[in-house]
Amino acid sequence: GVKMLIGAKEVFGPDDSQKSVFQEVCPLLISLLDGYNVCIMAYGQTGSGKTHTMLGPHSEDNFTVFTEPQLDEGIIPQAVRELYRLISMKPPETHSVEVSIVEVYNNEIIDLLAKDESGAVLGVKREVMTMTTGGSDVPFLSYEYAKNPTDILNFVTHGLRHRAKHGTLVHAHSSRSHLVVTLTVTTKITTANRSGKEAAHLNFPYFAFFLSGMSGVTGAALRETSFINRSLSALSDVLGALAEQRSHVPYRNSKLTHLLQDSIGGDAKLMVMLCVSPAQRYITESLQSLGFGARARQVQRGHIRKKSTEKKSSPSIILLL
Repeated sequence: GVKMLIGAKEVFGPDDSQKSVFQEVCPLLISLLDGYNVCIMAYGQTGSGKTHTMLGPHSEDNFTVFTEPQLDEGIIPQAVRELYRLISMKPPETHSVEVSIVEVYNNEIIDLLAKDESGAVLGVKREVMTMTTGGSDVPFLSYEYAKNPTDILNFVTHGLRHRAKHGTLVHAHSSRSHLVVTLTVTTKITTANRSGKEAAHLNFPYFAFFLSGMSGVTGAALRETSFINRSLSALSDVLGALAEQRSHVPYRNSKLTHLLQDSIGGDAKLMVMLCVSPAQRYITESLQSLGFGARARQVQRGHIRKKSTEKKSSPSIILLL
């Protein structure tokens, strides 16, 4: 057969622990509190292990929130707990965390935390816009304050249960959308001005997780799959433009890439977790995933440095499911 050699920073097998995988994420949480946008993306075909990597051994429908750390929990629960641990080491009352959850379904952005007048949660369509600064924003997007890791994980559970699902050739209840979980950390920074008085500046770190997969379907779900694969293709095009340092990066070719613009461009920090099936029958999908990873790895960033905290900025962390 044909042999291919594709480089990766780290490779984890079935026998590696969730903790060892999470060790690769820890430095990004420090960068988050230093003021950088951070994005962690699980990429791979349906059934390749994205949900296990990001959440743990439970399926999306049966994801269970534990107040105490679990041995086999995935990146999202571990990252949330570690974020609050790092915040607890900062001066009191200087950091607060808000969460937003959207799904990109058929190239539309659905706010999964939006509520109607009675307070019932009701998914509402939102639009992503380009701001005068060049970044992206979603007007009227719902944010919920989270005082601890359990709050965030409960919101994630809600998002998982309300995202679109449809049977595929691999999973009977496979998700049919991209789920984007965004944590915004507001930091109150006090500095001395020229008159000797203290002025407060706000910094908004941002962290996001994203998860979606290519899948084989038939019938009505073909349209959904077409949108999923089209947005993943647009994401690949964006990474290609960044890798080649082109003057124009086609963020607006899809709602997904437009939404993620601040998380994958500029000086944001992006980690791609490639999930690859060992099964021979999925070799085509596995090679496609590896090709995507190779393109993402070509994206070059500048030298790592701690950001100045004396200016207002808008970094965050995004979790992509």
